[in-house]
Parts: sequence; structure tokens; C-alpha cells
Amino acid sequence: MIKGKDKRFINNERLEYLGDAMLGAIVANELYNRFPNKNEGFLTKTRSRIVNRTLLNDIALKMGLGKWVNAQSKIDISQTSILGDALEALIGAVYVDKGYQVCEKFVIEKIVHQYVDLKLVAKKDSNYKSLLIEWGQKHKKSVHFITEEKHISEGAAPTFIARAAIEGEVIGLGEGFSKKEAQQNAARNTLKELRNKESN
Repeated sequence: MIKGKDKRFINNERLEYLGDAMLGAIVANELYNRFPNKNEGFLTKTRSRIVNRTLLNDIALKMGLGKWVNAQSKIDISQTSILGDALEALIGAVYVDKGYQVCEKFVIEKIVHQYVDLKLVAKKDSNYKSLLIEWGQKHKKSVHFITEEKHISEGAAPTFIARAAIEGEVIGLGEGFSKKEAQQNAARNTLKELRNKESN
């Protein structure tokens, strides 16, 4: 929730939806032009790493969006997805107010160029869930995730626990503020455990 000029709280869900779409399209176009010799799979993976919730939260924190956001709870918003949501809402607001070209310039110059190292992101494969599924396919083993909401005290942000199982055996656990984040962390811990077993 962002506080407007009249001091009332504004719900940003519609702007978040629009900002998410604009961010995805603008980043996709930037990657298409920046990496002319890369295939669709590379471009899709790289875009997903840039627009993922963890990175957006970090960028929003560095941009200082926290001082403009008022969460209706006593939680530390830097430990939630609230700031990333606010950044998407800001992008949506720029698009609505100024149009596509200004929005594109804002995203590229004020977000991507200042806070994202495209070459580094392009080299890094952090989609641990996909990597784990690929491992399962390679070794002909079933991989599935069991995800549930963690019971927490009233007023705290909801968190999720995910268990990554191979052939029905739980290998790794992970927590996160979304099911996707929890599954990624569970997959990362599972891959680490598998590497340890293979090295012994």
C-alpha cells in the first residue's frame, strides 16, 4: 500500500499487474537486442532471473521505495515481497501517466542499467527447480515438491515450506514468502545435498 498525496492508502494491485507486464516486455526487448545470437530458451531464462521477486525486492530496497510504502502490519517489509510489488506498481504508474516510451526509458535507465549486471545474470543459472527436474530426467528419477503454508503468529507475513522429494524420499527443505520461492530454496538445498553425495 502506498500513501497518496491526500494521505489515503492506495491499493496498487491493478498497477502491479500492469507494471509486471510492462517490465517483462521491456526486459524481453532489451535482452533480444543485447544478445542477438542467443536462442529463445536463453532469453526466457535470463528474463525470469531479472524479473524474479527476490531481485525486484532487492532493487526496490536500494531505490529507497520503503519510505513510500506503509504496510498495515508490524512486519519488516524488507523481508517480504511488498517492496517488489511496489516497484511493479511504480512501473505501471509511469506507463499509465507517461506512456510506453517514457516507461521503457525509466525501466532501462533507472532499473536495469543501475541495478542489474546483464552479463552476470546471463551467466548465472539460478532456476534451481528446473535444474533439479533436469537432474531427475537425466537420472530417470521422479522429482516432486510438497508445499504448504507455515503456521505463524498473527500479523506476520505468510511463509511457505517446501519439500523436494526424489523417488518419494524428501531430500531438501526450503522456506520462502511465496510457494515459488520456497520450492526454489528446497531445490537448491536438494542439489547441494546431491552434489555432496556424489563427491563422497
